[in-house]
Amino acid sequence: MSFSFKECKHSDIENLIQEYVGTLSSPIDSFLEEHILNSVFYTISYNSELAGYYAIHPNQCLTQFYVKLPFYKESQELFKNVLRNHSIQSMMVPTCDELFLSLVVDQEYKIEKQAYFFQDNKVEMPKGKLYKGGEFRAAVSHDSSKINEICKDFIDKLEERIENREIFTFTKGTILLGIGIAERSKLLDKYASIGMFTNEQYRKQGIGRTIIHHLKDWCYNHNLHPICGCWYYNTLSKQTLESAGMVSKTRLLTIKIL
Repeated sequence: MSFSFKECKHSDIENLIQEYVGTLSSPIDSFLEEHILNSVFYTISYNSELAGYYAIHPNQCLTQFYVKLPFYKESQELFKNVLRNHSIQSMMVPTCDELFLSLVVDQEYKIEKQAYFFQDNKVEMPKGKLYKGGEFRAAVSHDSSKINEICKDFIDKLEERIENREIFTFTKGTILLGIGIAERSKLLDKYASIGMFTNEQYRKQGIGRTIIHHLKDWCYNHNLHPICGCWYYNTLSKQTLESAGMVSKTRLLTIKIL
């Protein structure tokens, strides 16, 4: 079979991307989503029929590879052609993407563990495990200086995120105990990636767990499913997320082409 490849805009293949999203066994978080949306997209066509697509991040990293079911038989050869034609150096592969993962496993590549992706177990948290006395609210513009002082460079585009109502503060009196973030997905319908940062002076008091608890409530109140992720080797973040009822069955892998 003869296939052709053509650069396209993300908006040109929105229906195909949603078809791909429907094949995932669990959602992906904003870290991977950002890399995908900053990629260059290409269509895969057979004659005049759209067979699939792929996406390449500027650092020669393949972030997406998808073909429709009728073309699975050709997927291995198509995959090799993409890697060869674009001199791909690495790939970001979530384990919830069965086709992409299987095509990688077919090859002798170096696999590195990048991150955990979490979902809510929807088990109600005992109130006794929550930090008592804090106030959780959406951040406003005059909060930015204190957030920068406590969180340093943890959050990019802080003012823009505050304006978009993605940032939340957790305070006790004048003390900023920590912040939360909720970022609506641009690829997944009705999902939001959540995360938190705890003031270093007030850690190990259940503040991070409490912020995640409030963020989950905020998501459900806005008809959103909360998801999150953390670096694979950040044991403390993983423990905090799990203590707040988040569970992971999905990993993000970084694949190095030898």
